[in-house]
Amino acid sequence: MDAERFGDKLLIHNYGHGGAGITLSWGTASLALDLARDFPGARTSRPGRSSRPAARRRFAVLGCGVNGLSTALLLQRRFQDGPGTVTIYAKDLPPETTSNIAGGFWYPTSVYDAEAASTKFTEQFRLACRISNRAFQLLVRPEYGVRWIDTVELYRTEAPLGRELVGGDDLYPQREVHRDAERYFGFPYARQYSTMLIEPPVYLDALLRDFYVAGGRLVVREFRSREEVMRLPEPVVFNCTGLGARALFGDQKLGPVRGQLEVLLPQPEVDYCYLSSGYMFPRQDGIILGGTWDHDDWSLTPKARQATRILEEHAEIMKGLK
Repeated sequence: MDAERFGDKLLIHNYGHGGAGITLSWGTASLALDLARDFPGARTSRPGRSSRPAARRRFAVLGCGVNGLSTALLLQRRFQDGPGTVTIYAKDLPPETTSNIAGGFWYPTSVYDAEAASTKFTEQFRLACRISNRAFQLLVRPEYGVRWIDTVELYRTEAPLGRELVGGDDLYPQREVHRDAERYFGFPYARQYSTMLIEPPVYLDALLRDFYVAGGRLVVREFRSREEVMRLPEPVVFNCTGLGARALFGDQKLGPVRGQLEVLLPQPEVDYCYLSSGYMFPRQDGIILGGTWDHDDWSLTPKARQATRILEEHAEIMKGLK
C-alpha cells in the first residue's frame, strides 16, 4: 500500500498482498482509505456558516476483485455522498476475476518475508489482520458465503506447535494441541483451531450486489497506461488491479505466485479443513485441494503433473484417517 500525487490527483495503491488477498481485504482497504484522509478531494465536509453546498466527493477504484470491491464499499460507507460517489473501472468482473478462484480460507499466508520486514510493516500487517478478521465475523451467514470452520494443522515434529498463529493467536478461537496419531491422519502432532472459510463465488457476488444497492457505478474498461488512468474525472483513484499493476504502473518488483487447485465433487459430510504439505477446504462448490507455490509463473494453464502430485499427496494423508 502506498499513496502518490500525480498532477492534481491522488493515486492510492492497494494490491500485492500475497496469498492473503481475501483474508486481508477489509484491513488493507481500511488502511488505504486512511491514506486519502487529508487530500482535499476526499476530506469529510464539516457544516459551517456558509450556505453554499459542499462539493460532492468522487472516487475511482480500479479493479473488481476482492480488494476493489472491499475498497469501493468502504468508500461508500465512509463518505455517503449519494449515488455515484464511487465508480469501479474494471476489465474483468466476477466470476472472471482472479479472486473468484482463490481458496477463501481466512489465514494470512505468503504475504511477506519475515526477515526483511520492518517493525512498522509488521505492526501495519497485524492491524490489517485484526480489522479484516472482525469485518468477516460480521458477515458470517449464508448470504455472504462466510462461515466458521474447524481446522487442524498436521505435523511430524513438535516444534511448530509453539509458534504463534499468523496475525495473533487470539484471532483463532478454540485452540487445542493434540498428540494422537490415530485420530489425526497418522500425524503425531496436530494443532486445532477455528477460523473462517469464504466461498468466493457467493461472497464476490454479494459484495457486487451491495455496491450496486448503495448507488455504485461500474464501467467495464481496460487501461493501458498510467496516463489513461490520470484522465479519469475522479480526483482520488484507488489502484486495486493486483498483478495488473506491474504493467499498468510499472511495478517491476511485483511478481506472481501461481497456486494450482484441484476441485473434487462437493461432500457435505466433510466439515473441517486441514493444512499439511497441502491444504483441503470443503466448500459448497467442491472440495478444494491445493499446496503449490510457483514463484514468477504467469501461466493459468493447469499442469497435469501438478494435478497428479496434489491428488496423490492428499490421498496419502487420507489413508491415515481412522
